[in-house]
Amino acid sequence: QYFSDINHENIRNIVSDLLSNNGFSEIMNNSLTQLNYTSLIKDLNCSENVTLINPLSQELNTMRQSLIFSGLENISYNINRKNKDLKLYEFGKTYHRINGDNIENLRLMLLLTGNHTSQSWDSSIIKVNFFNLKESVEHILSRLGINDLTSQVKSMSGISEGIVYKHKKDQIVCFGKVEKQLLNNFDIKQQVFYADFNWDNVLKLLKNTKFKYEEVSKFPSVKRDLSLLIDKNIQFKDLLQIALETEKHIL
Repeated sequence: QYFSDINHENIRNIVSDLLSNNGFSEIMNNSLTQLNYTSLIKDLNCSENVTLINPLSQELNTMRQSLIFSGLENISYNINRKNKDLKLYEFGKTYHRINGDNIENLRLMLLLTGNHTSQSWDSSIIKVNFFNLKESVEHILSRLGINDLTSQVKSMSGISEGIVYKHKKDQIVCFGKVEKQLLNNFDIKQQVFYADFNWDNVLKLLKNTKFKYEEVSKFPSVKRDLSLLIDKNIQFKDLLQIALETEKHIL
């Protein structure tokens, strides 16, 4: 299969093709950013900033700890030029100074904002939402054959409705809606949805993943809708676990 030679470029090209074929545009930003951006997200530690001794300007004086700031700059730039419907992705590195060492991490960022569909004579406008982002995230994971993940709701600074997917203790991706307070710093007045993949952990997981092949079933699949009225505190993963314990061979 395509994972016979695991390396960053091969996997990146596979995911880039997938995203570009599904309406995303790739962005490539400078790794240098503003020092004060780090303080906009409480989960980022200002003491981990990698700063330049002799920066060219105050707008480019620090190595970025997150891709989100330059991504929001891109969205703001486009919105101000009447381009409000955006699906963007970026592969890039983040930089941290921890215990005297400079650490680089590979990341993949997704950003969605504006309308999911444009208005026409036979349909109305549909705005992008959390589930459009979730679909894109899971499309990437499915394409790479990454299935054995646990999910949990997580409160993250700058992000509401946050979800995290993990493999054992390794965080694979976190995603959710960008909080209005953070958007205000970039003069963005429409909803933005954001996903952050820890690409180092994705590559690590793929190296340890074994693939097996099965003959395609001779029998067609059957779809059934099941409606349940349940307590709002019950999560989908709990229902899934019950279903798989009941029948895991054909379900």
